[in-house]
Amino acid sequence: MKEQRRSTLKKLFASIAGIAGLGVATQANADTAPEKEVFNVVKDEQDVPLFSGSTRYGNLVFIAGKGAHFDGDITAHTKHVLDELEKELVKAGSSMDKVLKCSVFLHDLNDYKAMNEAYKGRFGSKPPVRTTVAVYGGVPGDSLVEIDCIAYV
Repeated sequence: MKEQRRSTLKKLFASIAGIAGLGVATQANADTAPEKEVFNVVKDEQDVPLFSGSTRYGNLVFIAGKGAHFDGDITAHTKHVLDELEKELVKAGSSMDKVLKCSVFLHDLNDYKAMNEAYKGRFGSKPPVRTTVAVYGGVPGDSLVEIDCIAYV
């Protein structure tokens, strides 16, 4: 058990060192870095870009939070939001199986169990890491849940 923990810690530190080294290499090769691509730009009342529905950088795609803006329960909202995420991922050349990270924002933490049931199995046999929080004041737009994600293409 101790050896397995040491091995895991070594891998973790090696990956952190690799990420730090990647940052230095990225700075050195800034001229060859890929361009950031943005899609589905939302603008404010003065027609100023506010945020993008998705952004692609190299082989990573970042999908903005999706909500469900209709009457319904947490199950219906979660299924709708996951369907919307999947559509965005496919448009970006990715899929639910390639999602690395999800953030789930709940209007009410009491909906956690039902949200989890609707979420279960949507990302294949190797689900992404996930953070789930209840949002003080609720999710914008009266959605019971909002989910964003990071995936690769």
